Amino acid sequence: MNIGQAAKFSGVSAKMIRYYEQIGLIPKATRSDAGYRHYCLSDAHSLRFICRARDLGFSVEQISKLLILWYDRDRASADVKALALSHIAVLKAKIAELQVMTQTLEHLADHCHGNDSQDCPILADLAEQTAATTKPSRSLTPHKTPRFGVDMPASSRYRTIMKTHL
Repeated sequence: MNIGQAAKFSGVSAKMIRYYEQIGLIPKATRSDAGYRHYCLSDAHSLRFICRARDLGFSVEQISKLLILWYDRDRASADVKALALSHIAVLKAKIAELQVMTQTLEHLADHCHGNDSQDCPILADLAEQTAATTKPSRSLTPHKTPRFGVDMPASSRYRTIMKTHL
């Protein structure tokens, strides 16, 4: 099957298939006389395996380990379970961090009147946290180069506001 067919079968885009080949996650495809990639059914199944592992949040490094374990019929399932349990612990830690962020933002949003008033507890909290983590020697002068390479009206307005307050 060609790369388009392998992509459709596996749910992995052609671009990602080429990337997985490049980093060695899957073996390099055989090439036709015209230079087109050709994949066998086992390659497509490996890609489907990778897609499912990515859906579960495994990193490329972890997927590499899982593939090695999948191909090794003599492996112990304990090795696979250990990798899965380690990943579960990381996911639970991320969930806990996200819950704290959500609770903090909900608290701030609940205390924001959301009206025409200039008082905003959300901005006040962000500014307070920024001031607490800013080193005393750090300059408050805004960067001259706009973020992300685009000089948006908001960044121009920010520079103007900062100049009047310094």
